Amino acid sequence: MELADSLGRVLAEDIDADIDIPPFPNSSMDGFAVHAVSLKGASAESPVQLTVVGDIPAGIVPNIQVEAGQAARIMTGAQMPVGADAVIPVESTNAVWTPGGSDPLPRKIEVFRSLRAGDYVRPAGEDMAIGTRILSAGRVLYPADIGVLAALGRSLIKVVRRPKVVILSTGDELVEVNEPLTPGKIRNTNSYTLAALVATYGAIPIRIPTARDTLEDVRRRFEEALDQQPDVILSSAGVSVGAFDAVRSVIEELGAITFWRVNLRPGKPLAFGNIRGVPFFGLPGNPVSAMVTFDVFVRPMLLRMGQRPETIHTITASVGEDIPSDGRRSYLRVKLSNQTGRWVATLTGTQSSGALSSMVQADGLLIIPEGHTQVNKGTELTVRLLTDLVSEPH
Repeated sequence: MELADSLGRVLAEDIDADIDIPPFPNSSMDGFAVHAVSLKGASAESPVQLTVVGDIPAGIVPNIQVEAGQAARIMTGAQMPVGADAVIPVESTNAVWTPGGSDPLPRKIEVFRSLRAGDYVRPAGEDMAIGTRILSAGRVLYPADIGVLAALGRSLIKVVRRPKVVILSTGDELVEVNEPLTPGKIRNTNSYTLAALVATYGAIPIRIPTARDTLEDVRRRFEEALDQQPDVILSSAGVSVGAFDAVRSVIEELGAITFWRVNLRPGKPLAFGNIRGVPFFGLPGNPVSAMVTFDVFVRPMLLRMGQRPETIHTITASVGEDIPSDGRRSYLRVKLSNQTGRWVATLTGTQSSGALSSMVQADGLLIIPEGHTQVNKGTELTVRLLTDLVSEPH
């Protein structure tokens, strides 16, 4: 793909340097290219005088040679001339230097300090040496990687194909975000939330219209989903005890259900299977349940499909209050605070699976293991992070 469009994509090839970067030794300072040995003993009290034999702006190949006792004025990034092995910064000379290089070339300069060979010179290959492995396949490309690839002249690169995920909401109660709410209706938030989550983890979200609660409409929407040739199909709602018949009937007609319902809070009514061989997740309709089950079950699949790192960021935190639980493995929304060198987790408030704003307030999901019906204040548990933490405990 085009290099300019590759930020955030996964590299599908190893990148070795086929040239040295920089390709030639160059000056790291505005100053004068010199023989370091010519400045032995130079100081402010006993300056060394050099004869200036030429001017070297950036972007040209110098056609002069610098001998002992000589200097060539040189700009930052300009190629070093033959014979010179160091650069004396202009600040260490008596030369006048106006930004833009408009000053006349002096015949002689006085230098007020000594140098060692190599000072203020970037050697060829200092950044990247020819034959060196620079980037490895599987790396997610960041801005510095784009710059490195540009330096190596790679205008086209191979990247891993992004999985395509079709997102389908079901329910007669749903209206679109630009439609007015009428009695009994709610806006279709899951379609947008899930699309954002899919994009966050490197896949391509494809939203299709809401399926109404009839066999015919559910079947029609799933056929539309298959027409997109997706890698995964996500639906939300229509998988609870009271509403599952239409979705279940269509899935069993077009594919198969591997399992339905998990021992999880929130998110118990989760279905998984396939539709004509395409993996299918039936997520709960409640918005928090949909987000939690996506994070726990769907995210790992998408990351693996896209060959992305599957790291889950967690910390250990002390529970800031007594918390009852129902024995299921629970993911509770919490805020984290740094108190005397340790993280403390407190609930965001209501843990209703319909309270989407609680996910905005949460720093992470406190994991209460299955089998626990009471967690006492001070208990240390794992928190699955949803945001970057600003401060570390110390």
